[in-house]
Amino acid sequence: MEENKRTELDKINEKKEIMTPKDYRSIFWRSFTIQGSWSFDKMMAYGYMYAIEKPLRKIYPNDDDFYAALKRHTETFNVTPHVSPFLMTLGVAMEEENAKSDTFDTSSINNVKVGLMGPMSGIGDSFFWGTFRVIAAGIGIGLAKSGNILGAVIYFLLYTAIHFITKILGGKYGYKMGTKFLENSEENHLMDKLSMGASILGMTVIGAMIGTMVSLQTTLSFTLAGTETTLQSIFDQIFPGILPLGATFLCVALFNKNVKTIYIILGIFVLCILGCAIGIF
Repeated sequence: MEENKRTELDKINEKKEIMTPKDYRSIFWRSFTIQGSWSFDKMMAYGYMYAIEKPLRKIYPNDDDFYAALKRHTETFNVTPHVSPFLMTLGVAMEEENAKSDTFDTSSINNVKVGLMGPMSGIGDSFFWGTFRVIAAGIGIGLAKSGNILGAVIYFLLYTAIHFITKILGGKYGYKMGTKFLENSEENHLMDKLSMGASILGMTVIGAMIGTMVSLQTTLSFTLAGTETTLQSIFDQIFPGILPLGATFLCVALFNKNVKTIYIILGIFVLCILGCAIGIF
């Protein structure tokens, strides 16, 4: 038992020595080029291969083995770019195991990549496209509305900081944790919880943005029992913000009917101009 434990510890120590800080930095910076050679048949495959090229050369000093490894990673690959280093370093870990063992099934390397593309993209899209970007944009727009240039700067810095941190940690733990991360996540339903939490947070932020940043009021008025009353005051008593909310739902409904975004924007311009001209707004 003690000998087995020592063997496992030796393997872990060996694994830690393979990926040096220089290798992590190489994968981190090269991961930003993952979409540089995007194509409909291979998608991000060549970018993935380029990102792990240096660690692969370290694992396979022999040219034939090295080129065979590069070719393995030209299979179709696509994932949320922000989480790509996790799968890159996971691929490096599997290639390392392949170099150590003559009985290692090389087809499992791409099988794991393909199997994890969906779950990782689900998490990545939910957090980055649906949550972090919306939150960062909400903070930035809040400042930009008042003409403060810090709005754009803070949006860029906040979103970029989250992006960088995710790539750094993803690259580190993808290699060290390997497939155990997703196995444990599946058993504990962690992915479902993270995705649901991200969706709730994203919808909350969007709702707050509608209430604070969408402005629409009517100037229509009428006389009731000798008293002039504005239609807007009645709306405010019944449901404050009902017009901005209704306008937002109308845009969403048009978008869901596959109306192009540019047509919706142009329609808003036309309605606003006509409404102001005839005294509705």
